[in-house]
Amino acid sequence: MKKFFLTLISVTAIATILTACGQKNNETAPAQSSSAASTESTSAVNIKVAASPVPHAEILSVIEPLLQKQGVNLEIVRMTDYVRPNLALAEKDVDANFTQHKPYLDDFVQKHNLKLTSIANIHVEPMGIYSSKVKSLNEVTDGASVTIPNDATNGGRALLLLEKAGLLKLKPEAGITATVNDIVENPKHLKITAMEAPQLPRTLNDVTLAVINTNFALEAKLIPTKDALFIEQKDSPYANILVVRSGDENRPEIEKLKAAMTSPEVKKFIEEKYQGAIIPAF
Repeated sequence: MKKFFLTLISVTAIATILTACGQKNNETAPAQSSSAASTESTSAVNIKVAASPVPHAEILSVIEPLLQKQGVNLEIVRMTDYVRPNLALAEKDVDANFTQHKPYLDDFVQKHNLKLTSIANIHVEPMGIYSSKVKSLNEVTDGASVTIPNDATNGGRALLLLEKAGLLKLKPEAGITATVNDIVENPKHLKITAMEAPQLPRTLNDVTLAVINTNFALEAKLIPTKDALFIEQKDSPYANILVVRSGDENRPEIEKLKAAMTSPEVKKFIEEKYQGAIIPAF
């Protein structure tokens, strides 16, 4: 009888130990699985891109799912001016920006001594001459007021467009950095005022003409191909570009960003959404 009880106790003890071990293994298994899942979820790379709300951020939104499939989480940081995106990039607040054309970038980095690099041409936004006062340039009267962007490259670009429209004439050597001081003929005695580019659409109620960048025209619900009295041709050299810090060109996530931005999906989106107001440059 004593042997029977000793045997029973031993069997019970062994069963208890085995049960406890089984429970322990069952408890740790999910924890290991959770840890693996956590490692997998944190393997994605985050990237921030500064962009003008229209059309740049709209274009970037197209590539978000494309990048996610490649392990890159895209955060679009919307900025409404041309200065902060480059400063934010230089200060490493963002990884890239998409707001400007190369002549503007070249002028900006020279003036601010920054090391930023263009890695891709994305689209062209033809600059246009707009008005809520007249329906054609033939109606522009003597002494008419005109507003243009106040930064060097876009201001020069606007003056060149006014020259191409036959409203004035510049010194032959003036080029893309032309200023009002380079005007040699002004037969209509236009009164030209330079101001911040984002503010130009708001001047339409006060001036005869405003020369407006397409992104700001679109934000103001203007349709460049319909509302502009005169517009740049499709061969404009002012392609909007994807910009990174010099030396970051070969970062894997930057290379994926560049490939996505120049993909067939982006080209199709630009052509279908903007109907010629914005033109793919790749």
